[in-house]
Amino acid sequence: MRIPDWKPENLTPAQRKVHDAIIAGPRGRVEGPLRVWIMSPELAERAQELGAFCRYGTRLPPRLSELAILTTGAFWQAGFEWHAHAPIALKAGVPADALEAIRLGKAPKFAREDERVVYEFSRDLWTKRRVSDATYRHAADLLGKEGVVELVGILGYYGLISMTINTFEVPLPPGVDQPFH
Repeated sequence: MRIPDWKPENLTPAQRKVHDAIIAGPRGRVEGPLRVWIMSPELAERAQELGAFCRYGTRLPPRLSELAILTTGAFWQAGFEWHAHAPIALKAGVPADALEAIRLGKAPKFAREDERVVYEFSRDLWTKRRVSDATYRHAADLLGKEGVVELVGILGYYGLISMTINTFEVPLPPGVDQPFH
């Protein structure tokens, strides 16, 4: 990792405040990109609050938000993100064969229409930098306009996460294989 690891007792008061807030929140621990962000306590404070909403507070069910997160992680080939969220996505009901196709950069097949539209919306926004009118309308019909706004928020936040992982070379836990080659 490009940022030296740290111990809580060595943090500045501002860093310690953010650290303690993260520990007290739904995550319960400071790991991965959050360990990088804590070097900038103001960024860490704001980003972790946005992240808590994107992960736990949107109107999208976990099955769809985790699908968006992993589509983002695969686009960026952010190994730590994939490692952290693939088990959560499986538990939330995202089909294993769809996740494997996404990990390999292949087009997944979905039985559920809401999964298909979340994947297509996410993929298109990342790869084409735009979402077609047809895909937008379909997503808005299935998720509602507020749901589409929140989907874009999830994609943006996890894009930041993935860029942090890749820029600062956030390592996978010991003994875990890199999911992208």
